[in-house]
Amino acid sequence: MKKIILFLTTAVLLTSCNKDKYTISGTAKGFENGKTVVLETQDDKGMLIAVDTVKIENGKFEIKGKITEPAFHTLQIEGAQAKVPFILENGDIAIVINKDTIQKSKVSGTYNNDEYVKFNDEITKIQKPLMDFQTLNMQKMQMAQQAKDTATINGLMKQYTQIQTEIGATSKTKYVDYANTHPKSFISALIIQGMSSDPTVDSKKIETMYNTLDEALKNSKPGKAIKTKLAELKTPSVSSASGTPAAPVAK
Repeated sequence: MKKIILFLTTAVLLTSCNKDKYTISGTAKGFENGKTVVLETQDDKGMLIAVDTVKIENGKFEIKGKITEPAFHTLQIEGAQAKVPFILENGDIAIVINKDTIQKSKVSGTYNNDEYVKFNDEITKIQKPLMDFQTLNMQKMQMAQQAKDTATINGLMKQYTQIQTEIGATSKTKYVDYANTHPKSFISALIIQGMSSDPTVDSKKIETMYNTLDEALKNSKPGKAIKTKLAELKTPSVSSASGTPAAPVAK
């Protein structure tokens, strides 16, 4: 009985430890041994900075560390033409990268990354008609431009704009629905943050959505940004408060 209790206690401790740090277990197909893998993030100015650097050994690499809250990061492998985006958070993250198909890299293992993959798949499906239209009409558009065929160019642009508008409306609904139904997802906080910067969105709607977020997300960087923006929207400007209109811009 004591052995069982000891085993359960050890298991709980191991689980708790795993929540306090991250382990990225990577599989790099098609890359030579010794190639570097750089874990990158953006600083406050939007500049990419290296967080950690490891080397590929026998097609594998591993990165360990701690992070205070989820945040988007990228992996840059030496010799690769593109980066691999994912959400860095404490837990066990598995990433499978193929040199020939970088953009189809697979990320899994933690809640936010699994949600990010599913959400991206759904958005990709919504945007597929636009991509299909571009692929189908690319050559036709190029020929029309060379021939200065304005009628064909305008016709194609009209169809493109119509599809783009329809997809934009569908995507917007998808974003809002997701944020309303996934209060623990980091993606939801980013969606609401984006909405808070859109002057066409009602601030009361943003506040309602923000209030449903998990407390941990409210205390995250995007969560704090939303709270600050809401406070700004509730505070009348100096010109409004005094009844004095803003000074006109000199021409």
